[in-house]
Amino acid sequence: MRIFAGKSKAQKILLRLKKRIAKGRIAPALAVISVGRDPASELFIKNKKQAAENIGIKVSHLRFKETVSGKTILQKIGQLNSDEAVHGIIVQLPLPRKLNAREIVGKISPFKDVDGFGQATRFASPLTSAISLALKSSVRNFKNKKITALVNSDFLGQSLRKFLKKERIKIDYSLRDKIYESKIKKADIVITVCGCHNLVRGEAVKKGVALIDAGIIVLKNKKVAGDVDRKSVEGIASFLTPVPGGLGPLTVAYLLENVYLSAKKNYGIRH
Repeated sequence: MRIFAGKSKAQKILLRLKKRIAKGRIAPALAVISVGRDPASELFIKNKKQAAENIGIKVSHLRFKETVSGKTILQKIGQLNSDEAVHGIIVQLPLPRKLNAREIVGKISPFKDVDGFGQATRFASPLTSAISLALKSSVRNFKNKKITALVNSDFLGQSLRKFLKKERIKIDYSLRDKIYESKIKKADIVITVCGCHNLVRGEAVKKGVALIDAGIIVLKNKKVAGDVDRKSVEGIASFLTPVPGGLGPLTVAYLLENVYLSAKKNYGIRH
């Protein structure tokens, strides 16, 4: 089973960014909006902050309680859109179900939507870019390959399918709380973005499957795991993106690259 080296690929991107930012006159700045204290989301934000600070990108974290209204978040995004000192804005997903993720993300200016999920965004999504790179590393030819994704929201599933369609990669997707076992059993490639420990096990997939694990869970013992039960897929899967060290670091690197590009193209960084 081949293991995807996402961490080393991310380090190369970050090193290149650090050198470019050091030559600039403006420090790129990212605003992160989160709701509640989901452990996996907290870990993602922590990793983004650390990586950003290491390469010279400023990060401000705006944390809201789960009781916050969608109107309050939309107002804050409107303020950030108008702030030229902020070059990128992200909303940490998933949001509580009472909030309309599509509406909230859609409020972000296309020029600051560095997560790349808005309809008119100027940026490629870091998550889908990382998944795309892993997909292209997993097999040589996608012709006649059946690709299924397991996701935690229709919003994410539709965004992933739309992005990969541009790359001429066709997928279908299922929500984790729907019937999905029969689909992944037939799939040549399974993408998971659920945050559900051991969601995919060896007995549920076919021999030679490529597993793209973009899920992340913080266990009670504080260890980090993914959607795929790595031990049970040994000897069955042909390819795996590990958690930790797979798509997570690469997604962060692509995100920070988008922040840098936003600052450079739209807000006056000069070298």
